[in-house]
Amino acid sequence: MKENDYIKINKQTWNNKTDVHIASEFYDMQGFLDGKSTLNSIELELLGNIKGKSILHLQCHFGQDTMTFSRMGAKATGVDLSDKAIERAREFASKLNLDTSFVCCDIYDTPNYIDEKFDVVFTSYGTIGWFPDLDKWAKVISHFLKPEGKFIMADFHPVVWMYDNDFKEVFYNYFNVEPIIENEEGTYADKEAEISTQTTTWNHPTSELLNSLINNGLEINCFNEYDYSPYNCFNQTEEFEPNKFRIKHFGNKIPMVYSIKASKK
Repeated sequence: MKENDYIKINKQTWNNKTDVHIASEFYDMQGFLDGKSTLNSIELELLGNIKGKSILHLQCHFGQDTMTFSRMGAKATGVDLSDKAIERAREFASKLNLDTSFVCCDIYDTPNYIDEKFDVVFTSYGTIGWFPDLDKWAKVISHFLKPEGKFIMADFHPVVWMYDNDFKEVFYNYFNVEPIIENEEGTYADKEAEISTQTTTWNHPTSELLNSLINNGLEINCFNEYDYSPYNCFNQTEEFEPNKFRIKHFGNKIPMVYSIKASKK
């Protein structure tokens, strides 16, 4: 597959999803507009006090987390592949009178669009699966971090991506062996939405993730694993505590999320 092919396919998918997601209960846009934070304890514990810090948010979708950083006193910049999502993000930032910047580009190309270094680079939930090459991704992170700057990441655990959609069998390879091309009806934010999309993604084992960061000049400060998801975005889930979801028949037996804090050497 040519690089531009998967970028074109995935960009169209996220353009198609944007307005559906904004209208969904999952993203609770009215709650956000009224002042609700969209960040979870998992990432907040690693971020700490960000007041006065510059933050680059990679794969920001339509910018709720990015704007939450601004509300917390940070100078925040969000980047996303979807021009539709960035357009809507700018609309919301203007409506809320927030000094939040947004840039539309492929993440690999971000150094060609932003000439700045940041205290923090952040990314979360449903991120690295969209990239074929994590070394190129980690180079971008390293490029944008100031010396001793921090990289903060929270995402779904690679074990989750091994299963079929109903978590009945191991269906996909844990390792990055080939692109995964899928057609989907609905979306994780609204499973009944009348939307059909195609995606091209890749699975990445934990070793590939960690080594990509280490090989690009980052020191891993901590790596945490969680037996729940803060989002109800999978099938066959149960809410065992407020805003904590597990696969019913697995309980706490599999990891569902991990988080990373790393620093630029």
